[in-house]
Amino acid sequence: MHIHILGICGTFMGGIAAIAKALGHQVTGSDQNVYPPMSEQLVALGIGLVQGYDSSQFSPEPDLVIIGNALSRGNEAVEYVLDRGLRYTSGPQWLAEQVLHDRWVLAVAGTHGKTTTSSMLAWILEAAGLEPGFLIGGIPQNFDTSARLGQSPFFVIEADEYDTAFFDKRSKFVHYRPRTLIINNLEFDHADIFPDLAAIQRQFHHLLRMVPANGLVLSPEDTKAVSQTLAMGCWSERQSYGQDWRAELIQNDGSAFKLFYQQQLQGELHWQLCGQHNVDNAVMAIAAARHAGVPVAVALEAMSQFVAPKRRMELKAEIAGIKVYDDFAHHPTAIATTLQGVRNKVGQGRLIAVLEPRSNTMRMGVHEAALPVSLAIADQVYLYEPANANWSLDALTRSLSPKAHLSHDIAALVGLLVGQAARGDNIVIMSNGGFAGIHDKLISALAQKWE
Repeated sequence: MHIHILGICGTFMGGIAAIAKALGHQVTGSDQNVYPPMSEQLVALGIGLVQGYDSSQFSPEPDLVIIGNALSRGNEAVEYVLDRGLRYTSGPQWLAEQVLHDRWVLAVAGTHGKTTTSSMLAWILEAAGLEPGFLIGGIPQNFDTSARLGQSPFFVIEADEYDTAFFDKRSKFVHYRPRTLIINNLEFDHADIFPDLAAIQRQFHHLLRMVPANGLVLSPEDTKAVSQTLAMGCWSERQSYGQDWRAELIQNDGSAFKLFYQQQLQGELHWQLCGQHNVDNAVMAIAAARHAGVPVAVALEAMSQFVAPKRRMELKAEIAGIKVYDDFAHHPTAIATTLQGVRNKVGQGRLIAVLEPRSNTMRMGVHEAALPVSLAIADQVYLYEPANANWSLDALTRSLSPKAHLSHDIAALVGLLVGQAARGDNIVIMSNGGFAGIHDKLISALAQKWE
């Protein structure tokens, strides 16, 4: 079958393409911006790519079109598919029908930590010799791809609450029907499609309805929004982090901890990651893997070899003792936990936060009031106001004065950072996008000054 994918360069749709190719289909696709690293991964798989959405890409016409949720009515390719009556579907629906229907699905949901926890879980199953399939919305560094079909009944998926497609406004994850479900946390986000937290909780309730009675739901013990959602109905076995599972820090930065299950010490983990949020993610992944039959001791050994996914506190360079990190944080809670983790690791070392409010919710200004507290732990804060922001960052900058600096230009921002950077600094760049290549520009400029 010839499958053509619209919006193929997103991590989810690129993963769909890789899995479709593994199933033996002829796969082609297009995107508004065909860009690496996903474009490189797709080309390596022999998948033909087209730039843009011109209707000429449908010659010859494919047997099936999979439409990504970034495309909407008015798009030339979408209108062509509808006018010609071509067969079409969404990525989540195709995955459910063609791959997940006879698999043991382990789904990782929640506002934060999905990519990291999914990567952890897939790696634990892999290290245990189970050869799982997986689809992760990021680049897991323990594997050479973000998605694969797998050789066992187990399939790990990052379960996103964002909508499915222009013709299916349900959350993606309602298609997955997991047997093992992790709900890491739950906060208001995606203000472009959800009016309030209650609307998101309703979608999570729909997800919970699909977990079988002999399945397992893992959730934190003390998160109000999660508890409220579970109270709406849960028909499966439940285990909680905080009661059934517990972590006791050995190192304050989270680089080592003891793990307990039902008050019994299971072992210790000494690993490369830091931060309480990563400890939380690891406990959830280990608990989910146990449900799939992996002994906790095996999971702990696997996690000692775990490498964080790209863009999750990824050390991009160290120049003259100045460390430059790239992090995906784009929600006030994620920003705060990321910076706290760095603070616990570096102690009194100077912490410089660089933030681009790029997500749809951030651009709308929904989180403006929460950002001062999230950024407070940093010694210096550099804010970039993109041209498409719907709010001015002036008030935020003033609220963080005198340690905050606002820029509307990437080159100027790099200049400010280079002028202020000193040996021993830790610069954490936070955005859910490419941030106009600021990482490489900053690293190059620092190298010119210091080396």
